[in-house]
Amino acid sequence: MTTVHVRLRIDLGPACSIGPGKVALLEAVDRGGSLSGAARDLGMSYRRAWLLLEEANASFDEPLTRSSVGGAGGGGVELTEFGRALVTTYREFERSVDALGAKHFRSLAARAAAPKRGAPTRRRPLNRR
Repeated sequence: MTTVHVRLRIDLGPACSIGPGKVALLEAVDRGGSLSGAARDLGMSYRRAWLLLEEANASFDEPLTRSSVGGAGGGGVELTEFGRALVTTYREFERSVDALGAKHFRSLAARAAAPKRGAPTRRRPLNRR
């Protein structure tokens, strides 16, 4: 059975958007406490992860993450309370929209063609909860 999933990007202003990539990155940072580890987990370069995180932090009037440098255990990154609230709000809204999408598109999804053998398929969204 085919499931319906809606991929969301929320534009909160002309220079402020949040979507599945940034949310997955924030979740990976939260799980591991490291930007390099989060990048590895998501299969992206450290530079790409750093740029996404910088963009996300600059998009709001308070940061989504807090960094620490060096020390005996090395540095790290953690989500701020605001960063956790953003991830939670995004995921709750995503579940609501998925349910609405399933309601409206279930009959069409049942008619979706199966991928041809050997043909590339769409990748599943990262870190679905």
